[in-house]
Amino acid sequence: MLRNYSNSRTLGDNIRLGTLTAFTAGTINIASLLIFLSFTSNVTGHYAILAAEISKANWAQVAVVGLWIFLFFFGGFVSNFIVINFNKKSKYFAHAMPLILEIGCLLFVGIYGQFYYRKSLEETQYLVAVMLFATGLQNGLTASISNFSVKTTHLTGTTTDLGILFSMFTQKKFRKNGELVGRAKLLMSIMLAYVLGAVFSGLTYYYLEFRVFYVISLCLLVVIGYDAYKIHLRHFNTQYRYSKIYKKPNLLAFLYDKIHGSSEIKQKNEKKRKLIFEE
Repeated sequence: MLRNYSNSRTLGDNIRLGTLTAFTAGTINIASLLIFLSFTSNVTGHYAILAAEISKANWAQVAVVGLWIFLFFFGGFVSNFIVINFNKKSKYFAHAMPLILEIGCLLFVGIYGQFYYRKSLEETQYLVAVMLFATGLQNGLTASISNFSVKTTHLTGTTTDLGILFSMFTQKKFRKNGELVGRAKLLMSIMLAYVLGAVFSGLTYYYLEFRVFYVISLCLLVVIGYDAYKIHLRHFNTQYRYSKIYKKPNLLAFLYDKIHGSSEIKQKNEKKRKLIFEE
């Protein structure tokens, strides 16, 4: 989900990444709307507010909204900066670090909101700023590693692309195009996951309140942990094959044989069965 990069990614990689991150984006957006009366998974509305405040010459508010937009931009910048600078050293580290930073931001909002938040305007502005930086990190990461195929913090482009694809599917030749069908599946999964996340946030916020950000962080940990599990499983299998090829047993091979049974013992049992059957 995180290891593969750009054109080496499969449709399954993008769907898994898009579904989980879109769910968290929908949850974040509705939680911030209910708590702070502000959207934080995109900045389209904030550009409109910025223009309105400029026309009113309300420069203090212009500075606040301008900072929000910049932090969303800066989140995308930081994500891609990490990816392109650390990708050669460790793809997993480069792709997981932006999500770790996002989890840190969300945990900060959750802890501060649960124990220290006094509902002042200044506090609200700062917490919204932190959340916009967090969603900028997420959107920048998913777009960067998927070659701009996956963007999960807003649905404007997703809805537009689906409208175009569905119009193309009115012709049979496009319905048989596997790439277009896969693209439609990806966009539909992102849209559905985003809506489910928003509904989940709306239903649970009144019970969880700021603790909903802990749930979101847990979802992002699943994204990080999935690839960590895959990496360790592949390393385990590689070590096991090495021990069998070069006849140098190691701890991993010993544990594998204990769990699954030794391949040599299996071969002996198969020979015994054949001999019994022949008699």
